[in-house]
Formats: sequence, C-alpha cells, structure tokens
Amino acid sequence: MSTLAPRVVIVSRRSELDELLARHGTRAAADYYLRERGRDLAEVAARHEALRAALAATGAAIPADWRRGHIDRDDLPRFLFGPEDVVIAVGQDGLVANVAKYLDGQPVIGVDPEPGRNPGVLVRHEPGAVGPLLRGRREAEPRTMVSARLDDGQELLGLNEVYFGHATHQSARYTLSTPAGRRERHSSSGVVAGTGTGATGWCSSIARERAGAPALPGPREAALCWFVREAWPSPATGVALTSGRLAAGERLELACEGERLVVFADGLEADRLELSWGQRVSIGVADRQLSLVV
Repeated sequence: MSTLAPRVVIVSRRSELDELLARHGTRAAADYYLRERGRDLAEVAARHEALRAALAATGAAIPADWRRGHIDRDDLPRFLFGPEDVVIAVGQDGLVANVAKYLDGQPVIGVDPEPGRNPGVLVRHEPGAVGPLLRGRREAEPRTMVSARLDDGQELLGLNEVYFGHATHQSARYTLSTPAGRRERHSSSGVVAGTGTGATGWCSSIARERAGAPALPGPREAALCWFVREAWPSPATGVALTSGRLAAGERLELACEGERLVVFADGLEADRLELSWGQRVSIGVADRQLSLVV
C-alpha cells in the first residue's frame, strides 16, 4: 500500500483566446481577425477568464498536504498517471473523453467552467464542489469504453467512439467481419464504433439519418454500436453490413486492404494506430472502464 499522499492532476486545454494569441501574436491582431468575421473578442476573453477562474478555484480546493500536478490536453500521451491519482478535468465534456483512455481506474471529477453553456454530461460539477469531493467520500459511476486492438498487440481505448478508415476520411478499402461470421468487402469513408456515452454525439448523428439503425446503448451498458459511413456499392464491394451492435465479448474485425489506414479515438487524430496492407484490427468493449465521480 502506498504511503504517499494522494496526487491531484488537473487536466485542461488551451482556451480559444490562447489559440488566437498563439496564431496572431497580440490581442489587437486577434481582435481585428475576429471583427473581420463578425465576432467579438470580448466574448472570447470572457470565456478565457471563466476558465482561468475555474482553474484557480479548483487548485485552491486541493488539500495543502496533497501532491498536485497540472497538464495540458496536448501532453496527455506523454504523461504517466499514478494509481493513487485523482484526476480533475476542467473544461468541456470532450476533455473527460480525451483523458479517459490514459487511465486505469483513477477517479475523474469533471468540472464545468461555464455552467449552463456546456451540456454537462461528463463535467457535472462546479468548481465550488471540488473541495468536498476531495475530502469526502466520492461516489463513482463506471462508464463503458471501447477498445481497438491491432493484430500486433497495439491497443487504443476510447470513451465515446473509435474511428477506423483513411486519415483524410476519403474512401478506404477493407474487409469487415461480424461476430456472427458474416464478411463483406467495403469501400467507404470509414467505420465508427461507439459506447453509450458517445451515443449522444457522432453515433447519434449517424443513427438519425440511417434507416433501421440499431438501438444505441445506454451509458453504463456493456455494449457498442457500430456504423459504416457512406458504403459504396460496386462489383467488388457491398453495402449489406453497415451497422450493428456488439455485446461484451464480441468483436468486429476489419482487415486493411489499402495503405495507411488509421484508428483514433474521441477526435484525437494525432494519437492513433496505423495499419497497412493485410493488417487487422478488432473492435469491442474494453476491459477498462472510466470511473466518473458523480
């Protein structure tokens, strides 16, 4: 058992104002850029200050004898979380999804810097709630995750969904095999497989436009839904197998028939797996779950 004090790791991402200043150098230049496009720097600055205030309040709520760290979203692939860490994601719901794939049971507290502006599905707490949550008993809700596993042992996890296809989302060629043993060659703009947590996002938008779409899983259900995007019928490729569900223990297999197809999770395209001719990836319910503090 570790004798170290718990460590709180705060995760955030750069604000829109930070991004504008990195691109344009000064506030005056950023203001001109926005005004030319019908936007106001004051709104962007207000959101920046709301994030800064939330980060300051969150940091102040950490007990003085606890260890602490702060990491930007872009540095997550290079950061090593410890088993005793408590993770606080300060930002939008997507930030919780971005950090989930790098964890293994550590509790995550989602903090909303702008209550009422964000949906608050995963960032459920205001900064003022952080202190009591750290000092008291925390109730955690397990959330199903999705796993994409290459035939060479590499694995990628996602909280919302994983995407398989061409890096540019142009036509990808592959063979799809279902758990029931059905196979079909495809030419499509990719495959999306999502959890119940992600069923309110990308998978939901696909399902709304898809006749006969499978029922989307609930956020705690150990199941996935999957969709083929824009499958193209031809003498060599079909459109019969374009959606379905995967229960725990079932896996969808995709065999690459082109160069440099990719798999990435939750919109983080830079952190991805790459496949070439003949490589296979299987997608299913992950062994790990997100521990979301509610």
